[in-house]
Amino acid sequence: MRTTTASADARSGGSRPGGQGAHAAAMSHRQIMEALSGLMLGMFVAVLSSTIVSSALPTILADIGGGQSAYTWVVTAALLSVTATTPLWGKMSDLVSKKLLVQFALLLYIVASIVAGFSQNAGMLIACRVVQGIGAGGLSALSQVIMAAMVSPRERGRYSGYLGATYAVGTVSGPLIGGLITDTSWLGWRWCFYAVVPFAVIALVVLQKTIHLPVVKRQVKADWLGAFFVTAAVCLLMVWVTLAGDAYDWLSWQTGVMVPGAVFLGLVFLFVETRASEPIIPLRLFRNATIALTSLASIFVGVAMFAGTVFLSQYFQLSRGQTPTMSGVSTIPMVAGLLVASMGSGRIITRTGRWKIFLVGGGLSLTGGAATLGLMRYDTPYWQVVVYMTVLGIGIGLMQQNLVLAVQNQVAPKDLGAAGSLVTFFRTLGGAIGVSALGAALSTRISQYMKDGFTSLGIPMPHAHGGGNIPDLKTLPPTIRGVVESSYGHGIADVFLYAAPFAFMAFLLALCIREVPLKTANSLQEAAAETGTAGSRVHGLVRDADGVAARTAVVTLISPQGRQLGRMPVGPDGGYDMAVPAAGSYVLIAAADGHRPQASTVLIGDGPLAHDIHLSDAAAPAASTHIQGTIRTGADHGPLAGARVTLIDAAGNVTATATTANDGNYAFKDLHPGEYTLIAGGYPPTAASLTVTGNGVISHDVDLSDE
Repeated sequence: MRTTTASADARSGGSRPGGQGAHAAAMSHRQIMEALSGLMLGMFVAVLSSTIVSSALPTILADIGGGQSAYTWVVTAALLSVTATTPLWGKMSDLVSKKLLVQFALLLYIVASIVAGFSQNAGMLIACRVVQGIGAGGLSALSQVIMAAMVSPRERGRYSGYLGATYAVGTVSGPLIGGLITDTSWLGWRWCFYAVVPFAVIALVVLQKTIHLPVVKRQVKADWLGAFFVTAAVCLLMVWVTLAGDAYDWLSWQTGVMVPGAVFLGLVFLFVETRASEPIIPLRLFRNATIALTSLASIFVGVAMFAGTVFLSQYFQLSRGQTPTMSGVSTIPMVAGLLVASMGSGRIITRTGRWKIFLVGGGLSLTGGAATLGLMRYDTPYWQVVVYMTVLGIGIGLMQQNLVLAVQNQVAPKDLGAAGSLVTFFRTLGGAIGVSALGAALSTRISQYMKDGFTSLGIPMPHAHGGGNIPDLKTLPPTIRGVVESSYGHGIADVFLYAAPFAFMAFLLALCIREVPLKTANSLQEAAAETGTAGSRVHGLVRDADGVAARTAVVTLISPQGRQLGRMPVGPDGGYDMAVPAAGSYVLIAAADGHRPQASTVLIGDGPLAHDIHLSDAAAPAASTHIQGTIRTGADHGPLAGARVTLIDAAGNVTATATTANDGNYAFKDLHPGEYTLIAGGYPPTAASLTVTGNGVISHDVDLSDE
């Protein structure tokens, strides 16, 4: 078929100067993995900086002073700042360079970590954790936004698994490294904060070299007023939950002031959002049932998820008497479950396109893990705790990334920054409130169990033990230590029992989410189609040799790199209409039962292109000429497996494509005489002209090492 042109822009290069055509095209797996390597390293630093402290926190507070309330606030302070700033980072990603933002977030996180190493009291440590949370909010939000810019939702499950694996590795290595540092006398717990600096420097260098995205600017106004009111509402609610039942009764004048005050601030926040030109949380997104259900489910997931990551270290150290190092080792089963579930589900989603089953299964697993952890005690056999933790980890792994995927699949590119951070916002909001509430409940339960334990022994309850201070088990007499360990074991188990209903609510909400097919274009492609090249599309009719509509035909749009950008069946009249990511050259393929597939190169500009396709009846080829050869690459000129080879005829039509085998070989059989262009995959690809004159075999090897 003929080569068709829609505009002069296409003839001159495929996109306007400064456009997104090159960037909007689908990226290869190698390019994506190179970019993700820096992103994953940055995430690893953030996770490591957080988890490296978890196993050392009881030791830290025993040194600088602070009880269960301080323990809770060291955790929730970071969660709160993540909650408040995550949507702002998402908005900023629509205004300035995403790479510069993620690098700034990483630097902010590291500076806060270094200052935290000099903490002299719990208040200073909590303040540093707030700044750490701001940086972590940027890394969490921007990692999802950058991935969405590079990878389509259909492919994103696979790569989300890598981010989940990074989270798992950072989670499991953090407590181990932190425990070793804390247990090493000549280092001490302060080095838990300093140890991340070398990793951070490497992350910054890798980010600079591997992430190359266009700066797609649009007029964005940060919603500072909305950020203030949502932070104020959550802070007031957390203060009430943390202190209620300890500093004052649940039914008291303080409750009568704080709860209505938090509700009022929340209502003001909603009012501000309805008036803001760029709201921190666009309320219109919640008109979409999937986004509304997913956001609500994220709150409940956050409660159960952070309960596991926060309180298990306390369980192993204060209930089972383990060292910080061993407490980190003991939580490996939970992280292993998270790792396997995240990567496994991601690959299956990419292959099948089905994702709801993993959300439902994750909700069940999360509920089961939390409920069974509620049965443990200080003397529960470790193998049973391993099973409970693994089930919980699987639930977290199945839901954490896939909730983000479900939301991002529903929104337009202009809302990607806000929507991508929406799930993280609600998950950390649920985690912040949940950890605060569960921490307050834990303090109360520990005090009650200690009181009952000492009473049963006929011993007055020591003033220093009551859940208000983190005990040092090594300094306690055996009798008192037994009561303390039993109280912490029972109290922490109660926390998981309280978290189980929240996990069950997430499961019920996952059941109600409607599964929508995953998109096959990344956000840059969608943005290019919506903005500078909004009119770029190709449409027409597919007919057979008799001029009758080919109703069974399927039309596929292929990028110059050979990647599928779109696919659709024709209508009853044989018509098709496909959006194109950007002006440029594409390959359009039509296939139908009983007909020979037809491929043609189309040059598309800024306007719609009419392009009819005529299919011929299937018939055996009249010639038997073959083209075959080997693709080689590298310093040793070894065979290249998996390389794409494309054969184009003199009219510009794609005659055939092939992928090299493990030995680097390819072959095109039964070719008609004529002039052909053979294109072999590479960076950039290489092309060669070949002439087919009759029967026989034409050998053509390609060495990409010379390119």
